[in-house]
Amino acid sequence: MLVIYQLLDLILSVVYVIMIVHIIMSWLINFNVLNLHQQLVASIWTGLNKLLEPIYQPIRRFMPDTHPLDLAPLVAFVIVIALRSIILPAIFF
Repeated sequence: MLVIYQLLDLILSVVYVIMIVHIIMSWLINFNVLNLHQQLVASIWTGLNKLLEPIYQPIRRFMPDTHPLDLAPLVAFVIVIALRSIILPAIFF
């Protein structure tokens, strides 16, 4: 059981870090610190979007449309934190 807990915690930790990088990178792109015309930045941004879009898309279906502001990453981030901190330990311990 401990191995399953550690594996799920590792997966959620990796998702947590990827989401942090995605959120910070989106801020840097929006404030013109990073430029999507640079090949490295564009490839990293595309890769992060492809990794996280399957997580964000189901959340966007249930959220109201707040067009200029996308709240799906915030909701997904809170869900990951809740899974790591509250739900996972409650299930396994």
